[in-house]
Amino acid sequence: MTNKKPELSAAMKSKLEPKKFTKNPIIGTKFTIAISSAKGGVGKSTFATNLALALKKVGCKVGLLDADIYGPSIPKMFDINEKPKSDGQKLDPITKYNIQCMSIGFLADQQTPMIWRGPMVTSAIKTFTQKVNWKDLDFIIVDMPPGTGDTQLTFSQEIKMDGAIIVSTPQEVALLDVKRGIKMFDKLGVKILGLVDNMSFFVGDDGKKYKIFGEGGVKKTAEEFQKEFLGEVPINPEVGKTSDEGKPIVEANPEHEISKIYLNFAEKIKSTYL
Repeated sequence: MTNKKPELSAAMKSKLEPKKFTKNPIIGTKFTIAISSAKGGVGKSTFATNLALALKKVGCKVGLLDADIYGPSIPKMFDINEKPKSDGQKLDPITKYNIQCMSIGFLADQQTPMIWRGPMVTSAIKTFTQKVNWKDLDFIIVDMPPGTGDTQLTFSQEIKMDGAIIVSTPQEVALLDVKRGIKMFDKLGVKILGLVDNMSFFVGDDGKKYKIFGEGGVKKTAEEFQKEFLGEVPINPEVGKTSDEGKPIVEANPEHEISKIYLNFAEKIKSTYL
C-alpha cells in the first residue's frame, strides 16, 4: 500500500506561493535611486543632496525626494521655506538649484513632530511617488529614512527601484544596521549599486589622517556581502557648514575636494544608466 500525499488545491497553492508585487515607476522619471543607511546619523541626507547636485552638474535632469517622513532634512539643506503648489489633484515639486524637490517638511512647520502611524507614512509615500508632477527627470534620488520599516517596504515592494546606494560610517555599531539593510534589499529584489564609507577620516592641520570612527569596516562589509565598494568620503567642516546654510558643498564650491568625490560618483552613475 502506497501513501499518496493529497494534492493541494489551486487556492491553497496560491496562498503558499511568495506574494508578488506590482512595481510601478515614478511617473516623469527614468531611474529611481535610493540612498539608504538603515542607521541614523551617518550623513545619508548630506550624501543624497550632494549626489543629486553632482548629477545635475554632469548634465542630468534630477529630482530629490525626501522620504524621511519623521525627520525631513531637505528643507533645511536646500533652504526651502515655501509650500508646493497644487491643482487639487497633484503637487508641483519645488525647484531649487535646478533640482526638483519634494519633502513632507514643505507641508509642515520644521518643528512640528510627525506623530504618524505606519499607514499614514505609507499614504504619504504614495502621494510623493504617484501625485507629484515630476517632469522629465533622468534620475530621482530618494533620501530614505533610517531603519528597515514601512517606508523601505513600500518603496521596495511597490515602486520600481533601479538601485540603492548604502551609506555608512566604518564603526561596527553602524554596520550592524547596514547589514540588515543589505539583507532587506536583497530579499526584496532591489539592486545594491554599492557601499560608501562616509566620514571615513579627518585630515588634521598636521596633514595626518585621523580615523575617528575606525577603519575599513564598510569595505569589509561590502566584500562580505559581495557588493561593490564605491569609495570614501572624508569628514570636512565645510560640508556641515554649507549644508546648514542651505547650499550644499557641491553647489557652494564645485572645486572643493569633497565636491570632486561626489562628481566622480555622479559620473559613474550616469555612465551606468544613461
